[in-house]
Amino acid sequence: MALASLKHVLKLLIIVLLKNLTSAQIPDYHTAKIPTTWINNNVSVVNVTKPLTYPYYSFNQSSGPFMRILMLKEMEKDMAYACGFASNGEDDSFVFSVGVVRLRQDSVGIRRWSDLELVWFANRNQPVHENGTLQLLQDGDLVLKDVDGTLVWSTSTTNKFVSGIKMMETGNLVLHDMYNETVWQSFDHPTDTLLPGQKLRAGQRLVARVSSSNWTEGNYFLSVTNQGLFAFYISNKPQMYFKFLVTGERDSFNESYVKAVNGTLALYICSTEPNEPNAVFSRPSRMNFLRYDYDGHLRSYAEGSDQQTNFLADFIGVCDYPTACGSLELCSNGLCSCPGPFKRSNDRQNNGCVEVSPVECNGQRSHKMMRVSDVYYFNYVDTEAAALRGTDVESCQELCMRNCSCKVVLFRYFTNISSGDCFLPSPVLTLINDGKERSGYESSAFIKIPNDTENDTDSIAARRIGIIAGSISGAFLLIAICVSILIAFKRKQTLQENNDDYSDEISGTLRFSYEQLKVATGNFQQKLGQGGFGSVYEGVLQDGQKVAVKVLDGFGQGKREFLAEVQTIGSIHHVNLVRLIGVCAEKEHKLLIYDFMSNGSLDKWIFGTGATQFTFNWQIRRSIIHDIAKGLAYLHEECRQRIVHLDVKPQNILLDDKFCAKVSDFGLAKLVDKDQSRIVTRIRGTPGYLAPEWFSAFITEKADVYSFGVVAMEILCGRKNVDYSQSLEYPHLLSLFMEKAENNQLIDMIGNYNDDLQFNTSEIIRMMKLAVWCLQSDFTLRPSMSMVVKVIEGTMDIETQLDYSIPNSQTIAAIKRIADTTTTLFPSILSGPR
Repeated sequence: MALASLKHVLKLLIIVLLKNLTSAQIPDYHTAKIPTTWINNNVSVVNVTKPLTYPYYSFNQSSGPFMRILMLKEMEKDMAYACGFASNGEDDSFVFSVGVVRLRQDSVGIRRWSDLELVWFANRNQPVHENGTLQLLQDGDLVLKDVDGTLVWSTSTTNKFVSGIKMMETGNLVLHDMYNETVWQSFDHPTDTLLPGQKLRAGQRLVARVSSSNWTEGNYFLSVTNQGLFAFYISNKPQMYFKFLVTGERDSFNESYVKAVNGTLALYICSTEPNEPNAVFSRPSRMNFLRYDYDGHLRSYAEGSDQQTNFLADFIGVCDYPTACGSLELCSNGLCSCPGPFKRSNDRQNNGCVEVSPVECNGQRSHKMMRVSDVYYFNYVDTEAAALRGTDVESCQELCMRNCSCKVVLFRYFTNISSGDCFLPSPVLTLINDGKERSGYESSAFIKIPNDTENDTDSIAARRIGIIAGSISGAFLLIAICVSILIAFKRKQTLQENNDDYSDEISGTLRFSYEQLKVATGNFQQKLGQGGFGSVYEGVLQDGQKVAVKVLDGFGQGKREFLAEVQTIGSIHHVNLVRLIGVCAEKEHKLLIYDFMSNGSLDKWIFGTGATQFTFNWQIRRSIIHDIAKGLAYLHEECRQRIVHLDVKPQNILLDDKFCAKVSDFGLAKLVDKDQSRIVTRIRGTPGYLAPEWFSAFITEKADVYSFGVVAMEILCGRKNVDYSQSLEYPHLLSLFMEKAENNQLIDMIGNYNDDLQFNTSEIIRMMKLAVWCLQSDFTLRPSMSMVVKVIEGTMDIETQLDYSIPNSQTIAAIKRIADTTTTLFPSILSGPR
């Protein structure tokens, strides 16, 4: 009896302990005393952050940035500052740093620190390696050494009575004495970020990173002087692109500084606290930290990288940043192009424009200057940057003519072209083509080009008369020769394209021979579907694996689309993206081999007839929408280069045997560098799914968000966005959908599901409101796809201030007109592989 009672008590005790363990906060450990040694490995550290990935809502154990945490101090619930050894996850390089971390929970209930955002670095330019050490020595110095004992960094606090180190809840890493007085603090040594309460003092710099994943010092820096705040791009010499001057009498002899406080940046240039600041940069935000980013933007961040605002947006435009476009590129409203005598570089190391005909330095008579009007330069904000001041336009051109390395010179003047400023930047970075509307002066660029007019005008005219006379007498013969040459060239070009096996472009992708695929498909007997660019056949490989083989038509999907598909989907892997197994490129044969998707494309399930119509219950529909969102979020934000799909529609969503949705058909996709905000492209995609901004000729990944919104709307409502086959009052679903949303009548739009609606109505309507958010006409108001995923998973709320207007009929007609004249849009039963 006593034994049974004891077992019962022990069982209750275990239950209580487990419950407390589950609900307890992970404790922080924010202090250490001298002497202390930390070793950079997974055995010695207390905790290691891991990125939380969306495909399985699990912690990524093998890739992504992480920190081996040495000390941690919570600042609020589930959010903390930590210091430790941080790595970008790509190599054996670590920096001792401070970062913001958040406590996350995965799908099985495991909690750990994640969402690492680094805000301070000790050794960003000289990383240490595995088993490097951080030591708080007995003499009070904090030293960082590499595994071979090389001294990498120290606080230089020897014999300054340091007794310990602590991680503060403000994010400040502090060495203190026995009286808890600060001896050294990280706040006095900012790197690229300011935390609330932290100052950037005169003589200090915020130096931006090279990229989002490379924390080494890059080319941008922000500095404070006793005159104001300035931003530069470091090239041969610093080129200023932003300045904010403060004038007036100083109320103290203290040094000037700026301070991050209450979601703002306060400038104390002539004044000092507790007096009012001289100026305040403010954007509506709840700021966790203020970071000077690798693209030269000064952004405040709240709740991770999704919530950000640019503090310089009130002062300079998108084209006023040195690397808004590439070297020598013209920037106009965020669009990049090359000026007349230049072409886009094919060299990946040179992101910009190069000369079509390089100029040779054979004396000034070998070249001349070509004027391009209304071209401005970001460096105009620096009056000291002019090579010549108060000069005329001829002298400015002469300055470049005498300089062999000069390619472009810029001349700025106000009213008198004979008196202006001449700029000779080196190197020439982004040129601005939309600066006139924001400037009170005129400006032109003069571009050096080869001189092919050295002889005098009379001799040139005489030669032209002779040429014209000869041309008239032999016109018919010349036309015949040209036509013959053109036909021969076209035949040769076609033959070369057909014989091209693209070995360089698709290296690393599994190759199949055409004969192998003939055998696998039984000589292409069982067709799964016909698309705009070819046909898809069922096949079985030698190992028994079932596949879908997409045979591309020679006239439909050419080299560009074939390579686009291979170079995008061929290099990435995700559970919600169709997997490319291999390719075949033999002469005129272009084939793509994919995993077989037994349930085909989504359109036949939501637009089908008979047995397939409306057979999905709510949980399957919700899961499909979730899967599509996760696939697109991966393309936009988790790949090395951002991938914009540009043709999201039900025909391009494939379903496996468990109705897991996978995004397919990347023939129209575009690879975009992550520091490139917009892309320019010919219109592409399918009417009914095209975002309104296609009419403006430039797009972002938000075009995919709009298309996703249309697909989600179709899944939820069970009908096509554009359907003239029925006698409907609203052939355009979108206009009816927005009208119902505005009048809080979305319940009328719920499709004919095969389960009881009363249990799911509220969740369906919430998903419809998410679709409305994605369908905002202004692309800047749409969420990112990662935000969409968070809404579906219940970790984020839907924006409440929504615009229910839709693109007007003129815009829709213009999009359709451009589409009809730039690319053929095939109606397809199957646009992607099955």
